[in-house]
Amino acid sequence: MVGADYGFYIDPQRCIGCKSCVASCGECGTHRGRPMIHLDELDRFASTQTGPTVCMHCEEPICAQVCPADAIKRSEDGVVHAAQKPRCIACSNCELSCPFGVPIVFRGLEQMIKCDLCYDRTSMGHKPMCATVCPSQALFFVRHDEVAQARTNRPLREFQIGALMVKTRNAVMVPDPEIPLLLDAAVLTTEGGL
Repeated sequence: MVGADYGFYIDPQRCIGCKSCVASCGECGTHRGRPMIHLDELDRFASTQTGPTVCMHCEEPICAQVCPADAIKRSEDGVVHAAQKPRCIACSNCELSCPFGVPIVFRGLEQMIKCDLCYDRTSMGHKPMCATVCPSQALFFVRHDEVAQARTNRPLREFQIGALMVKTRNAVMVPDPEIPLLLDAAVLTTEGGL
């Protein structure tokens, strides 16, 4: 069981696009050589910025709600697990409904597999594979009380997606509106100020 005092945090501002997370995720014993994380290019034509996409482990997972076979379960500790093989009918409802675009139905396996926070590791007190290898700490797994000490930005666990309000176990680090952004004076001069 994943301790309630620990959380998984995604800080896209720190992502350097090295894909260490993708490689290590594929090496996780339960993933059968398939990474359950992917790296998105945020604005390919204007920037080199990338961002890791992992399961957010929703409090009320839409993927589980739309599964006609009742194959997707959320455990007591808030981890939404991959579809149970005997039940999954590979209908792709989970893929289509996820507001974060996470579940993948693998053809050949005929099963949806997704990030489960490396449950085989975290239930034994270890960090998820991706959080152990991320050199820039864009992905990190720490106690909730450590986040405020380590970062000036704040964790976001509630997302408004259209008319839908989604609450998640995992958090995305976003700039804190109470902390003023430090702007480069050269940028202000060349762009005529604020």
